[in-house]
Amino acid sequence: MNPLSVLRDSLYFSQRNLWAIAQLCLPLLVLESLGRQLVGHLVGPDGSPVFEVMVGLLFYPLYTGALILFLDARSNGDTPRHRDLMAVALRIWPPYALLAAISTLLIMLGMSLFILPGLWVMAKLAFSEYLLVLRGLTPLAAIKQSLELSRGRFWQIMACILAALIPLWLLDDASGMLYPAGQNPLVDLIIDSLNSFLQLFTSVVMFRLFMLVTEPDLDNSTA
Repeated sequence: MNPLSVLRDSLYFSQRNLWAIAQLCLPLLVLESLGRQLVGHLVGPDGSPVFEVMVGLLFYPLYTGALILFLDARSNGDTPRHRDLMAVALRIWPPYALLAAISTLLIMLGMSLFILPGLWVMAKLAFSEYLLVLRGLTPLAAIKQSLELSRGRFWQIMACILAALIPLWLLDDASGMLYPAGQNPLVDLIIDSLNSFLQLFTSVVMFRLFMLVTEPDLDNSTA
């Protein structure tokens, strides 16, 4: 389970399915960015970040759930209709939103203590979303199973997460320096939507890692 191989396979898959992923997820990402803009306008610059988190919890389970279903279908050679994927994503939205809320709270709590506890929590919960969407587990059961699957694999998981996220974070910072937020709402919307879209690559990476970890012939002695 070489992180470089995981990243290479994920990049290859993303390149081949870029247009399909954009059609599936980008409209909701634009709506999410627009929602954040509206909330930011209503609460002002000194408003609580909780409101933006709530906007994320509204949209994130929909486009990420649909993406996970798409990744699973394409890995099995199927070409599902986008409306069918969205229908399933809507059906599982309540438990997925609950899982996302619990995960966000735990990660934020870990980050508030020190960076490392937050990263540890992020790695331990890395497979929970895939277990909920693809295995039909409840939020708590998905968290428990993710803890078991990630046992002994912290550094491999973190290497994949950081290798995918750090370039995207740098790109986000660079776009913020080139086009500071608040000058043009339309430009802000475009940049925020595109940055969010690129960050979906992390979901592709973690799906690939999840598939490797849950392969039937995988040596479970490291778990």
